[in-house]
Amino acid sequence: MRKMTAEKILAALVGIDSVSAHSNAPIIEYLVQRCEALGMRIQRHPYIDEFGIEKINLIAIAGTEFSDITTVELALVGHTDTVPYDTTWTEATKLTERDGKLYGRGACDTKAFIAAMLTAVGDLNLNLLKQPLALIFTADEELGLFGAKRLAAAKALRAHYAIVGEPTSLQPMRAGKGYCLAEVIVRGREAHSAYPAFGASAIFRAGRLLTRLEKIAEQLKDEQHPDFDPPYTTLNVGLIRGGTAKNVIPGECRFTLEWRPVPGQQPTRVLDLLSLSIKAELQGDADFACEIDAGRTDNGFETSASSDLVRLLQKLTEKPCGTVAFGTEAPQMIELGAEAVVLGPGDIRVAHRTGEFVPVDELNRCVEILSQAISHYCMGVGETSETRDLRSEI
Repeated sequence: MRKMTAEKILAALVGIDSVSAHSNAPIIEYLVQRCEALGMRIQRHPYIDEFGIEKINLIAIAGTEFSDITTVELALVGHTDTVPYDTTWTEATKLTERDGKLYGRGACDTKAFIAAMLTAVGDLNLNLLKQPLALIFTADEELGLFGAKRLAAAKALRAHYAIVGEPTSLQPMRAGKGYCLAEVIVRGREAHSAYPAFGASAIFRAGRLLTRLEKIAEQLKDEQHPDFDPPYTTLNVGLIRGGTAKNVIPGECRFTLEWRPVPGQQPTRVLDLLSLSIKAELQGDADFACEIDAGRTDNGFETSASSDLVRLLQKLTEKPCGTVAFGTEAPQMIELGAEAVVLGPGDIRVAHRTGEFVPVDELNRCVEILSQAISHYCMGVGETSETRDLRSEI
């Protein structure tokens, strides 16, 4: 297969619709072709999602001559799925360049990082590898990190270091908040609104519980992690619905609770405090009924500022390390043994929107950074002056 630039690879990737609701098999097959052409060993990890759709995680490993190829020195990780796009965005799956920016669904999140991965590996002589390298392509990140979670649960491989692709404007992010979600269902008793004594309003009950959640949010502000903005776990009730008619005392009220725990705090901390609030409500209302369906309780992550990987990426990018408040696949890479850092071209603030884009210069600079990181960890020859200087410092 002929050598392609990062921009051409990105155009091919954007041209493959890989919205999470569909199978990612077409984009995986493209990646298989490119990785096999580079001489990498392929491992497919297929599964069927809850809707009966086939999804595939892909691991490509270079360094098959090593005796233990289940442990790699460096893993580069990118998710293959994207969020949906508005049908009026007619160029969503056709990469378009304007004013030094490349537009298309997934161009920023995170197909640009995948294109940089493939280009970086293609630019290097993999015969010079002294330590094995893995490229990991996951499914269903946008739906809840499901692909990465499956790889972690299966212990598909181990890695010493991992660079997880997300749009960070090429700033290395060494820590991230977790992401948690619960559906809270408050029960009441329906009755005619003219006779309230015969019923119990689920909406009134939910309102009291929401007031307690506001107090929990204030309490959590005292449990701070200074490296984040804001430096505490945030709560949000983004959806609420209840009742059936204006003259019926509502028998049910549901709301969706979201929280983003700081690293080091148990992701169930909010649930524990909510349970105490429900018990307090029962003291004044013995019939208070509430169910909690916790659909997602993902930990945050934190890699030490003194980590070799953090120091290397700070040097290569010439940017200080930072933190992110959104969910990433870094915790799953840590489960697989890695020191993990999140990094990638593009700005998270333009991800997921119509007109998503990645700057061309950031895409090409990402190729250089990843090439230097591979040199540093996996090759030991042909290193850049920057990686040689850092290795001597460490």
